[in-house]
Amino acid sequence: MLVDSHCHLDFPDLFSGLSDVLRRADQMGVGTMLTISTRMSTFGNVRAIAEDHDNIFCTVGVHPHSAEEDADVTTDQLVELAQHPKVVGIGETGLDYYYDNSPRDVQQTLFRRHIAAARETGLPLIVHTRDADDDTMAILKEEWEQGAFPGLIHCFSASEELAKEAVSIGMYISVSGIATFKTADSIRETLKNVPLEKLLVETDAPFLAPVPQRGKTNEPAFVSHTAAKLAEIKSIERDSLAEATTDNFFNLFTKAVRPQ
Repeated sequence: MLVDSHCHLDFPDLFSGLSDVLRRADQMGVGTMLTISTRMSTFGNVRAIAEDHDNIFCTVGVHPHSAEEDADVTTDQLVELAQHPKVVGIGETGLDYYYDNSPRDVQQTLFRRHIAAARETGLPLIVHTRDADDDTMAILKEEWEQGAFPGLIHCFSASEELAKEAVSIGMYISVSGIATFKTADSIRETLKNVPLEKLLVETDAPFLAPVPQRGKTNEPAFVSHTAAKLAEIKSIERDSLAEATTDNFFNLFTKAVRPQ
């Protein structure tokens, strides 16, 4: 079995044909999916998808792109919404200095509120970071010193230093279709040195379709291609990679119910 540890099933490209998307995922052995919250105004839709399917779970959080829109979201609100049985993680949250769609100080404030919610609930923090490695790690380390929390760096495309620092505080690394891209040699080299027990696979669907599906709308079924590439990178059999990353998902997302 494979797990798509990060997708956006509420986004129109996927939601409009969700039954077919889920059927294709099942055909490719994707037994569990985690659909990710990006803003408060759409969290209800994200949660409803999870409620309607036994093998789909969700998170609650605000993407850094939406930080200004949801600047008034508090840690207490996140904690309260996370009590729902289908909410198994906090985020995605973090810093995105590539687009700067929200002011950086607002991104940083909300990031810290999400970390506090992860610490209080014990649910994993899903971290988005782009062109913000230094500030991301500085905040994670500062907050870690105030109390531990579980989490992962999603859609890993950062530096080897960030990967090492994240793993050193117990975080996981989630690998997306970027690892299959021709231009991703440095990412593949970094992943060789990340312990297998700290790796997950994801699609970030509908974005970042992996080779050989480039140019198409990404969907959970395509996580199989990313898993195959990661198995190649780690020099292990595909079945062993699938087993390891599935175990890792349920070891991290302890509130998610593993299918029989």
